[in-house]
Amino acid sequence: MHSIWIADDDEAIRLVLEESLSSAGFKTKSFSSGEALVSDLENSQPDLIITDVQMPGMLGYDLLKHINNNFEDLPVIVMTAFADMQAAVESFGGGAFEYIPKPFDLEDAIKIIERALEEKPKTKGLKQDTKLDIIGESQAMQNVFRAIGKLSNTIATVLIQGESGTGKELIAKSLHKNSPRHDMPFIALNMADIPKELVESELFGHEKGSFTGAVEKRIGRFEQANGGTLFLDEIGDMPLDSQTRLLRVLSNKEFYRVGGDKPIKVDVRIIAATHQNLNNLVSQKNFREDLFYRLNVIKIEVPPLRDRKEDISDLSKYFLKNYSSSLDEDLRVISNEAMNLMNRYDWPGNVRQLENVCYWLTLMSPSQNVKSQDLPTEIKEFEVTDIPTSSWEDGMQNWLKNVSMNIDSGLSEIAITKIEKMLIKTALERSNGKKNDAAQILGWGRNTLSKKMKEHGI
Repeated sequence: MHSIWIADDDEAIRLVLEESLSSAGFKTKSFSSGEALVSDLENSQPDLIITDVQMPGMLGYDLLKHINNNFEDLPVIVMTAFADMQAAVESFGGGAFEYIPKPFDLEDAIKIIERALEEKPKTKGLKQDTKLDIIGESQAMQNVFRAIGKLSNTIATVLIQGESGTGKELIAKSLHKNSPRHDMPFIALNMADIPKELVESELFGHEKGSFTGAVEKRIGRFEQANGGTLFLDEIGDMPLDSQTRLLRVLSNKEFYRVGGDKPIKVDVRIIAATHQNLNNLVSQKNFREDLFYRLNVIKIEVPPLRDRKEDISDLSKYFLKNYSSSLDEDLRVISNEAMNLMNRYDWPGNVRQLENVCYWLTLMSPSQNVKSQDLPTEIKEFEVTDIPTSSWEDGMQNWLKNVSMNIDSGLSEIAITKIEKMLIKTALERSNGKKNDAAQILGWGRNTLSKKMKEHGI
């Protein structure tokens, strides 16, 4: 019988875990502090430890560090009610097997425990403290935080997928900051901003006189990022010719400057991002399949803001506080009535649009207390245009017009995502939450339903 020790200053959590784990066939022992657990480790050792983060005295991270320094193969699972990326990075960076935000499903927790006992992972060293500012308590963002945390000790190639404005570059920077290359350069390049004829010069540099206008030698982004990370944003917009050269660099770790005849060796970690569906671009022969598989080693899906509306309040407070300080203005506080309107709005421009609205409110709101009438017109009027007038088709048409006014591309993907979420929620409601019945109502397979529920954070 496996022995599991629990450290949590909340007696109710300890009792619930003890009862559930005992019923699952585990032997348990609980402690109200990290110090008490460490004291007992001098006499005996469990097969696994579950610890809270915030406890009086020794924090969960300190307990994790102690176990890391003194025990070679004792898995630790970290629990925390503070669901942010810092918690995920510090947990995984400190060697935790898994990080579980509270509240959690007991059945899921038991599955994680069983997996940890089976794999017997070794702990690894804590990283240096890193200040991070990605916010989100939604389940969709927890998946992102978990991925970043698990990648914190690697230099794996990562593909970040998400709509414009969701924060893909911020996630790329966080991956870099929490990697072994954190003290080396982070170089970002947006492929959509570069004229086609200048892409290779930007990436690989050029020699003096190699083309009209090349009046001096230029060092490209690959050389600038040597030893560090190169972030290629909107990789789907890269021309096919340049894709071929990029593939060669990834394969051989060397390249030639434009007009050059000497190979240049580089050691660069690649993080790519796109708002487009690269699978579709591959099918359309607009993106090289072999390059896609080179880049798609680890994929992180960043959810749009409309799929994580529970984060709007915290994000708004964060942006308003920042702009209050930087603009030397009184801090704006959004009223409940105004926040209800903001939660109804679909935010086609995502987090970037929300940040811009907070900037606008800081400058334009007539008082510190932001009322519904103080919000931008598109948010105030969205509630009206979102309601069908004569039929659901008219309502949908009005909604599409509203969204299209705030974006330059991606309308189809936004609309299909919204419709799929409505279909899934309707089917689950009709089936009383039974996935098999819901899948049958939709005409999908159960695996398809589960995959789409995960994609949409349902």
